[in-house]
Amino acid sequence: QVQLVESGGGLVQTGGSLRLSCAASGRAFSRYNMGWFRQAPGKERAFVAAVSWSAAMTDYADSVKGRFTISRDNARSTVYLQMNSLKPEDTAVYYCAASDGPIIYYQQNRYGYWGPGTQVTVQG
Repeated sequence: QVQLVESGGGLVQTGGSLRLSCAASGRAFSRYNMGWFRQAPGKERAFVAAVSWSAAMTDYADSVKGRFTISRDNARSTVYLQMNSLKPEDTAVYYCAASDGPIIYYQQNRYGYWGPGTQVTVQG
């Protein structure tokens, strides 16, 4: 089992940047493919980005391609989401999740472990 805790959320102006972190503890972090999801007010939780266990593969939602970058540091058991050129529509609670499946997924039900989330608010 793995436990996940997100950090780095906050309030930022339109066009600004934030870097989210997700620290993992428990079983070997490097065996999990990792994902970021977000839930905006009044909307369902949605896929943002995913990275394979080796960081060789990544995937992004169309709405964030070219603006967000997912990465990981297996030595630190941490996955990151660098968010640039933020827009008000990026406002949401951001969750990281871990999957022990063989490939990276955009489907939420492929992820068995979730963090509590961190709030990102983009103003302006």
